[in-house]
Amino acid sequence: IFLDFSGVEHLSTYLKVYKVGDIVDVKGNGAFQKGMPYKFYHGKTGRVFNVTRRAVGVVVNKQLGNRIIPKRINVRIEHVRHSTCRDDFLNRVKANEVKKAEANAKGEKVDCRRLPVQPREGHFVTTKRNEPTLVEPIPYEFII
Repeated sequence: IFLDFSGVEHLSTYLKVYKVGDIVDVKGNGAFQKGMPYKFYHGKTGRVFNVTRRAVGVVVNKQLGNRIIPKRINVRIEHVRHSTCRDDFLNRVKANEVKKAEANAKGEKVDCRRLPVQPREGHFVTTKRNEPTLVEPIPYEFII
C-alpha cells in the first residue's frame, strides 16, 4: 500500500531547481513509472551533469570488481532530491570562518580542527547512599 505516494505529486517536487554540479540522491518513486532509475541506483548519491525539462542526468559511482566506474544515468525529477550530505560540512565551514574572523580581530590563532570525544575527567565516587554491589556471574548449576 502506497499511502505516501497516493494521489498527485506535490508541485514542490517540480519547482525545485537543479543545476549542473548539484549533489542529489536518487530515490525511485513507485507512483511514477516513467524515467525510473534501475534498481541498483536507488538510494545512491551522485552529481548532476545535465538538466533537461523533466529530467536530470546524474553521475553515480558503481563498484565493479576492484574498480569504481562513474555511470551516467538520466532520471526524471520525481525520482531525485537534493542531498543533505554536505550540509554539516558547509555549516562547519561557515562557523570556522566566523571563528577565524574573530581571532584575526583579536590577533590570535584559532584551531578549527575537530577533536574526537574526550574521555570523562577523573573523579571520586562517594559511597554515601550508594552502597557498592558485588557483580559476579551466576554459578553454574547442573540440571538433569
